[in-house]
Amino acid sequence: MHSRLSLGPKSAKDAKLPILRDDDQPFTFDINSRNRQGTQTHRLEFFDTSSPINFTILRPSMIILSYDISDHESLRNVRERWKHLVETHFNYHESMPVMLLGLKRDLRTVDNVHPQEALRVAAEMRCDRYAECSAFTGELCAEVFEDIVKMAVETTKGYGGGKTED
Repeated sequence: MHSRLSLGPKSAKDAKLPILRDDDQPFTFDINSRNRQGTQTHRLEFFDTSSPINFTILRPSMIILSYDISDHESLRNVRERWKHLVETHFNYHESMPVMLLGLKRDLRTVDNVHPQEALRVAAEMRCDRYAECSAFTGELCAEVFEDIVKMAVETTKGYGGGKTED
């Protein structure tokens, strides 16, 4: 079986992906972002719900709800199950930003979840951002990480996170 992960088209040919194991969570990444003051490095820690740490005891700065673009049931689960869990367990910070992220963009066909449908669901769930990417091809991964960094930095700097105007 082949991995669906890649570093994207701009990565060095000999660059290797880190091995991500559930027991190694959080997955820590140092990500560079550009702003008016230059380039800054931000350390982000990602936890998956399969984490050995019970995800309900985490105190995140933001939440990313992801679904499989090629599977309508996956989006339905986010809307009907995961959004409720987020609201139940992470209601300590009303303005905590939530992103809806469509994965496996490279597998989209006419029968899959279309961006308009996912945007409608994101609006119904009152998510702050919607994005899509493909880890397999690397398409839009850099842009998604930029959005994640921007939301996380705004939240941790006390700008309020949550609803941001672009």
